[in-house]
Amino acid sequence: MLSVPWFVYVALFGVLFSAYMVIRTTREEKQIEDSYIEQEGNVYIERMNDEKERRTKRMNKPEAM
Repeated sequence: MLSVPWFVYVALFGVLFSAYMVIRTTREEKQIEDSYIEQEGNVYIERMNDEKERRTKRMNKPEAM
């Protein structure tokens, strides 16, 4: 263990720390992306419900002759 230069340990620590940071950042980005997708999905569903309600009102409205 003493035959290995100290900078090899520093480099190994750097590689491991970098890998940890990549994994952590990827998780955070995925959570942000999932929340954005969910928010956009809710907007789409709300528009669909509004359109359905509008069509229902138009179908139930008596036509003027």
